[in-house]
Amino acid sequence: MSALFDLTGQVALVTGASRGLGLGMAQGLAEAGATVILNGRDPATLAEAARPLGADIEAFDVTDTEAMRAGIANIRARHGRLDILIANAGTHGAMPLADWTPENWQRVMDTNLTACFFAAQAAAAAMIEQKHGRIIFMGSLTGLRGRPTIHGYAASKSGLGAIARTLANELGEHNITVNTIAGGYFETELSKALRQNADLVARINARIPLHRWGTPRDVAGVAVFLASAAGGYVTGQEICVDGGIGSAL
Repeated sequence: MSALFDLTGQVALVTGASRGLGLGMAQGLAEAGATVILNGRDPATLAEAARPLGADIEAFDVTDTEAMRAGIANIRARHGRLDILIANAGTHGAMPLADWTPENWQRVMDTNLTACFFAAQAAAAAMIEQKHGRIIFMGSLTGLRGRPTIHGYAASKSGLGAIARTLANELGEHNITVNTIAGGYFETELSKALRQNADLVARINARIPLHRWGTPRDVAGVAVFLASAAGGYVTGQEICVDGGIGSAL
């Protein structure tokens, strides 16, 4: 059974991987045997995160499409292939409806949606040549269920699920699967401000059947599953990793 989850010989790029969920998923892929490339904007931060994993790094801003394409070309030149893309880099935004501007709306869309689409486009070019690939988007439960003030964030994460379904249909003939992980409440830098509100944390925990927030480690196993032979017949899906809160009334 362990062979189903073995990623030895596979080359994986994880965007937004210097910390949080991205780093957690990168650790899981490395433990499964993959050659992992961490992406982020700061080379020094990436190098520090990569050292314990024995991982490679490729620094670029995912919202700079040309830099991203050049970065993926660099990875292919160094490693000869690209088998797995986890498009995880993202940003947040929360404000009342009346306060949103075109500029802050576009900032969220550029990072959470547009960058993921064009990363998938660039990665798919390599995967089509190889006749094998795994593309995984890091979505959110809020793309499936509403919450006040996070209009741009929820819309961008919902869009990832739609893109995954269309790409799954287009790329399946090339043995490329495309899926989305819809995360719930996780202990990351993005949630730090929320977690400083003890009453809010208690209310959320009361709604989560497992009664706790997730950790980056909790999403790593799902990422490995989707990237491995074990997930080879799973595509076009949006898998919730949320402690059960999405199923709770």
